[in-house]
Amino acid sequence: MKIKIIAQTALTAVLACACAAGVKTASEQRVMDIPFDMPEISAPSIPARSVKLTDFGAAGDGVTMNTEAFSKAMQALSDKGGGRLVVPAGIWRTGPVTLLSHTELHLEKNAVIVFDPDKNLYPIIDTNFEGLDVRRCLSPINATGAHDIAITGEGIIDGSGDAWREVKKRKVGDDTWKAILSRGGVLSDDGKVWFPDEGYKKARATAGSLNFPDPSLDENEIYTFLRPVMVSLRNCERVLLEGCTYQNSPCWNIHPLYCKDLTISNITVRNPHYSANGDGIDIDACENVILTGSSFDVGDDAICIKSGKDADGRRHARKCRNLVITDCTVYHGHGGFVVGSEMSGGVENILVQGCRFIGTDVGLRFKSTRGRGGEVKDIWCRDIYMKDIVAEAVTFNLYYAGVAATERTGAAAEGALPAVDETTPVFHGFRFDNLVCSGAKQAIYINGLPELPLYDLSISNSVFTSKKGAEVHNCELIKYDKVTVNGKAL
Repeated sequence: MKIKIIAQTALTAVLACACAAGVKTASEQRVMDIPFDMPEISAPSIPARSVKLTDFGAAGDGVTMNTEAFSKAMQALSDKGGGRLVVPAGIWRTGPVTLLSHTELHLEKNAVIVFDPDKNLYPIIDTNFEGLDVRRCLSPINATGAHDIAITGEGIIDGSGDAWREVKKRKVGDDTWKAILSRGGVLSDDGKVWFPDEGYKKARATAGSLNFPDPSLDENEIYTFLRPVMVSLRNCERVLLEGCTYQNSPCWNIHPLYCKDLTISNITVRNPHYSANGDGIDIDACENVILTGSSFDVGDDAICIKSGKDADGRRHARKCRNLVITDCTVYHGHGGFVVGSEMSGGVENILVQGCRFIGTDVGLRFKSTRGRGGEVKDIWCRDIYMKDIVAEAVTFNLYYAGVAATERTGAAAEGALPAVDETTPVFHGFRFDNLVCSGAKQAIYINGLPELPLYDLSISNSVFTSKKGAEVHNCELIKYDKVTVNGKAL
């Protein structure tokens, strides 16, 4: 098999790039000290046979619809026990592509897969989105219950997301706004938001700022509002994503859910800065994950960790755990590394190291709210370099209300405190070391819950340059060791 497997174990995975270079930096050497028991990551097993998409009547002319060719090629490989589907250079227009066990989708250099914006190609299915069991459109790339699968190569995967997403006028310049209006669509009553169609507008009116409309609405009428994530991998094992560019998604770019043994290496993820819910990757209730050497420039959170929302999340009770994230760069995004706000199943055992956040809204972002429940613990963030952070370098907000950190309002005045029960989020056990932030609105902002404060947080050997220093509410057992803000020790 020709897939370049980064690692058979977590340790070799995170050191592969360094070993190839011959000399390891101090940061790379520190990765050897994974501070929790990280299981071995099994690589996908895919036979060496391969076929070309053109063998099944496909044409990369940007005009021909190739949905049937992708389906026939994948099935032909599956019938023989698996193998690699090679997509040559060209513009390959298609509907949804389903990955089958023991198959690899390989995009050669200059191969561009463009998912057609025709909504009728993506039927509404039962799925899970933002932590809830819901009905939404089938994802352009999807796999459910598959094992030993991969997407590799040097090509580009484009989700034609501009045809699906709403756009807020305040987020774009005049020229971009004019271009958006030229597509057709409809405006909100105040003229400040563009919607693809009337059904989307109707659904948004009932959903408010969330993505869950009035369930009494006809889902066929509000079809576009039920826009899919671009890559949905659900209940899959032994997965490799390596080398491709993912862009212009209808909603989130990449959403692995309930997956085990997942390796992501050297991918590029990009969305317009104004893309609603344009997350980079949402690693949701997964176990044993390596993410390394990748770049994100997106419209919402970049590298986001989730585990279900409220009652649905607690009922599924699937933790997100055992993750190593190294050598990644985030440019635009609401958060560089993010946990929540959907974390009701629990999040634990994560190492984030050697990453760069450049111009991101927030660097390290942790969020939840009353009603979530769940426990977030044992998170290590080391050797994180941040520049021109719009809001906070580090933030914990347990009053999260579904808005960007740059739009956050303070917690409402408290009356009688609610009881601590299964719906109360629990945050503890955070170890941050060698954080360097050159420019931010605020260095540290912590807003815990008075009925159950965040606890056991340490920050060491860190330097912040920011307009404001540290602001802490309802956090116990917080320790600063050799931490300065604008040259003054905390």
